[in-house]
Amino acid sequence: MMNAISNASNSSCVIMNPSAGPLLMSIYIIAFILGLLFILVTIGPIIQQICRKNVLGIYLLSLSVSDLLYVLTMPLWIYYLSNNHKWTLGQGLCSLAGFFYYSNLYISIYILCCVSIDRCLAITFPLRVKAFRRQRYAWIICGLVYIFVMALHCLVLYLDKLPDPLDDGDQRCYETFPMTEPIAMFNLIRVGIGFLLPLVIITVCYCLIASKVQQSRGVHEQGKRKVRLLSIGVIAIFSFCFAPYHILLMPEQRGGPSALCFGK
Repeated sequence: MMNAISNASNSSCVIMNPSAGPLLMSIYIIAFILGLLFILVTIGPIIQQICRKNVLGIYLLSLSVSDLLYVLTMPLWIYYLSNNHKWTLGQGLCSLAGFFYYSNLYISIYILCCVSIDRCLAITFPLRVKAFRRQRYAWIICGLVYIFVMALHCLVLYLDKLPDPLDDGDQRCYETFPMTEPIAMFNLIRVGIGFLLPLVIITVCYCLIASKVQQSRGVHEQGKRKVRLLSIGVIAIFSFCFAPYHILLMPEQRGGPSALCFGK
């Protein structure tokens, strides 16, 4: 597999379009403002749910903490884009920003999976899982998600063998080319277990929820329709939010003098 990636990388290039910088910076600014406001508005009700011994509140709090860490890195990337992809804030801050940015992206994805599984089990097997749906177990699960994702990204930093993530010539933060074979392989793994697998899990969970509600005689037709629409909406929003980034992890094979090539 490594040889295939290496051979393909000789002709695999991704076109860097400089005109995309202002648009991307605008998206980051909007996401930072709206994300921070949303977290501040929702944190109070989430804490109330935890005080009421609601297991879902723990997952939502863990998701909010992850989102907050994710959002707080955005001003650094906004500055980076406004400075024409030149990082002047030092090596340590570049490493820290990249680590939290990418780690919390996948923490959010896996916590959303946990929420989907919890909702699915609570609706499809309410009596069997009642003993396991406790706050203590929810805290443990969320802690394991944080540890797993952050440990994996620490491993990636080690495999990349870049003690300084800044490119010496252009001062680009985590935009060093050519891409090493371990990192190219890791990108493929990220697409598989970081997006496709969670998407399958969420889809299966909400299909089971919709099917269970559909079979219930105690729910009127309008309620069943709302559940179906909610299930479709959750899957669609998850795909809309995370699919574009993971599609970009799979560069098209293009040539041209303005292309940056991945691989040796």
